[in-house]
Amino acid sequence: MKLLRFIVVLAVIGYAGWLAWPFISPFLEGAGPDVAASRMGAEAQAGGDLFGFLPAWTLWVGAVGLYLIAALLLGSGNPKAAVAYFLGFIADAVLRLALDQQGGGDVAARSAGPTPMAAPDSMGGLPVDPVWLVLGAVFLLGVLVLVASRRVRRRREAGQLNF
Repeated sequence: MKLLRFIVVLAVIGYAGWLAWPFISPFLEGAGPDVAASRMGAEAQAGGDLFGFLPAWTLWVGAVGLYLIAALLLGSGNPKAAVAYFLGFIADAVLRLALDQQGGGDVAARSAGPTPMAAPDSMGGLPVDPVWLVLGAVFLLGVLVLVASRRVRRRREAGQLNF
């Protein structure tokens, strides 16, 4: 069970890092701090406002933060990791679906960075929208977080001392 927990923690940290890459990458490219901060600010404002009042970067940062909190809680064996993970999942799902409805692109496409080739109009005959595939995969990762965060309780027989 500890091996499963370790693998799931690495998967959650990897996904959170992939989701946060557009904010982190300007600082890692070697530009000066002022240039990197301005590029990060431009990336944050690129999402616009969701629902007319909520900036997209707030949900983005909230989802990444909750995923990292869930990974830390899961690594320490705390069963509340599933709660933090699914709160992050809700923020991530709202962000992805709002950006998909708004036509602002996909969070995964922004996380991947600039590509030299334009994205094809059709996704090779996939019967499902890629946003739903990513959300399904992240939900399945959440189920693994739930399974890995459960505590194993030992049963004591009547009269057995607890050492």
